[in-house]
Amino acid sequence: MSQEEPYYRRQLLICLFLTVAVLAAFWQVNRCDFINYDDEDYITENSHIKNGITTEGIRWAFTTSHAANWHPLTWLSHMLDCRLFGLKPGLHHLMNVFFHIGNTLLLFLILNRMTHALWQSAFVAALFALHPLHVESVAWVAERKDVLSTFFWMLTTGAYIFYVERPVLQRYLPVLIFFALGLMAKPMLVTLPFVLLLLDYWPLQRFQQKRSPKEIQADSRGPVSVVKQKGAAKKKHAEKSEEKAEKPVDSKYRWTLIRPLLWEKIPLFALTALSCIVTYVVQQKGGAVASIEAFPLSDRLANAFVSFVVYIRKMMWPSDLAIFYPHAGLLPSWQVIGAVLLLLSLTIAVIRAAREIPYLAVGWLWYVGTLIPVIGIVQVGAQARADRYTYVPLIGLFMIAAWGIPELLKKWRYRKEVLFASSAIILLCCFTVTWAQVGYWRNSVTLFDHALKVTDRNTRAYINLAAAYNDLGNYRKTIEACDEAIRLDARFEKAYYDRGLAYSRLGNYRQAIDDYDRAIELNPKYTKAYNNRGIANDILGNHKQAIDDLDRAIGLNPKYAEAYYNRGIAYGRLGTYKQALGDFDRAIGLNPKYAEAYYNRAASYYSLGNQRQAFEDMKTAARFGDEDAKNFLRSQGMSW
Repeated sequence: MSQEEPYYRRQLLICLFLTVAVLAAFWQVNRCDFINYDDEDYITENSHIKNGITTEGIRWAFTTSHAANWHPLTWLSHMLDCRLFGLKPGLHHLMNVFFHIGNTLLLFLILNRMTHALWQSAFVAALFALHPLHVESVAWVAERKDVLSTFFWMLTTGAYIFYVERPVLQRYLPVLIFFALGLMAKPMLVTLPFVLLLLDYWPLQRFQQKRSPKEIQADSRGPVSVVKQKGAAKKKHAEKSEEKAEKPVDSKYRWTLIRPLLWEKIPLFALTALSCIVTYVVQQKGGAVASIEAFPLSDRLANAFVSFVVYIRKMMWPSDLAIFYPHAGLLPSWQVIGAVLLLLSLTIAVIRAAREIPYLAVGWLWYVGTLIPVIGIVQVGAQARADRYTYVPLIGLFMIAAWGIPELLKKWRYRKEVLFASSAIILLCCFTVTWAQVGYWRNSVTLFDHALKVTDRNTRAYINLAAAYNDLGNYRKTIEACDEAIRLDARFEKAYYDRGLAYSRLGNYRQAIDDYDRAIELNPKYTKAYNNRGIANDILGNHKQAIDDLDRAIGLNPKYAEAYYNRGIAYGRLGTYKQALGDFDRAIGLNPKYAEAYYNRAASYYSLGNQRQAFEDMKTAARFGDEDAKNFLRSQGMSW
C-alpha cells in the first residue's frame, strides 16, 4: 500500500459522508409538491417546458425573456425533467438535491486541492451541504437556476485550478466554457472572476511569488511530503513551513505578478459585462426591476447594509426562515447606522490583517462581493432579502470559520477533541433545522402559512396562501386571506383578482366582476383579470361584454389559448358558430392537447351539420381525458 492511499481513502469517506448527509437531510422533498410561486411560470403552466426537449423549445429557451430572466440552460434542464418525469414533482425536487450533492462534493475537492487542508475543506463543504439557509435553493423547483449555476461555478473554479497548475490555452478554454454555461444558467456568476482573483491571493498565492508549474503541481499532491517525513522534528518543520507559506511574501515585483492575473481574466470580465447588460435589459423589459418611486435609492441602500448583517445573523442562528421577506421600506436609523459601522469595521479589520491571516480577507470579501448583485441596490422584485441569495456567498464565511476557529484554539490542550465535538454539534444542529425547514415545503399551504407565522405584514404570503386555498376548493379561506392582503395593501391587484376568482367559483359572479374591475383599475394590463371577467359576464348572459373583455385579453397576449377558448364559448352562445370554430382552432393551435377546446369545437361542428368532423374532435377530446366527451361516446356505443 502506498503512503498516499490512506489520504485518498479519507477523501473518499468524506465524499460518502457528505452524499449521505445531503440525502438524509433533503430526502423528504420527494413528497413535496410544486408551489404556486414561480413554479407555474417555470414548469406547471409553461407549455414550452411541459412539452419537453423540442426544436421549438430550444429556440424559445435561447430567445425568451419569460419570467424576466435570460437563462436558457435552466429552461433546458426543466424541459429535460418534464421529458423524463412528466409533472411528478418529487422527481423534479430530487434533481435539485442531486445538483446540490454535486456542488457539495466539488466544493470539498476544490478547496482540498487548493489548500491541502482536508478537514477544514470537509467542514466548509458540510456546512454548505446542511445549512438551513440553503433549503430554499434546493427544495424550490423553480430555483433550479441556483443549484445549476453553482454547479458550473464549481466546474469553472476546478478548471481554473488545473489551469493555474499549468497555464496553457488548452486548460484555459474549459474555464471560459464552464463560465459561459454558468451565466446561461443564472447571471449570479458575474462575480466569479473577482472570486478567482481572491483565490489567486489565497490559497493559490499567485500575488506573492512566482511559482513554477512543477512547484504548484507538487503542492497539489497534498500532504504526501509530510506523510513521507518521519520523526517529530521533521513534522514540526513541515508545519512551520506550511504556516510560512500561507502568509504573503513581500516582493518589489508585486505589480508585475498581479497585472498578468488581471489580463488573463479579461475574457471572463467581458462575459460578465455582457451578462450584466442582458440581465438588466431583460428584467427591465419584464417589469421585475422596481422603480425608484416604489423603492427610493436611500431605502435600497439602507436595506442593503442591514441585509448584510441579517444574513450573518441567520447564518449563525438560522431561525424564522421564510420564502418571502417583505420589504419594510424606510428602516430605523439606528439599524442602518449600526450595520454600516459594523460592516466598515469588519472590512477594515480583515484588510489590515490580510497579510497575516489571508483566509480572513478572502472569506470576507467573497461573502460581501458575491452578495452585491442581489443585495437590493438594483431592486428586483418586492422582497427585502432572500435565503436563496446566500447559496454561494456563505462559502466565504464558512471558510473563515473552518480556518479561523482551529487557529484560535491552537494552544488548547484538547484542541482536536474540542474541534471534533463542536463540529459534530454544529452539523447536527444544521441537519435538524434543515430537516424541519424542508418539511415546510410540502405544499403551498404549509409553506406560506409558516411564512405568515415568522414574518410581519407579509402581503405576498397572504396572496399565495389564498391561491393555494383556491386550488384546494376552500374558497371561504381564500376570501379571508385576500381580505387580509387588501387590509395590508389596498393597491395589491392580485388580491382582488384571487378574491374575484373565489367568488366566481362560489357562483357569486357579480361580486367577482366588482373585484375584477378593481384589479383592472389598478393594472390596466391584467390579462387574466380580463379573461376571468369575460367568463363571469358570459355566464351572466352578457355575451357581448364577455367578448369585449376577451378581445382585450387576447390583445394583451396573442398567445393566450384559454382566452381564445373562452371567446369561442361566448360566440357559440350567441350562435355564431363559425367565429367560435376560428377561436377553438387558435386555442388548439397554441395547445394541441386542449381537451375542452376539442370538445367544444365538436359541438360547433355538430351545430353546423358537420357530424363527421364533430365525432373526430369528440374522440380526440376523449383521448386527452375530457370526461364529457367520454360519456357522450359511450352513450353512442363508440370507442376512442
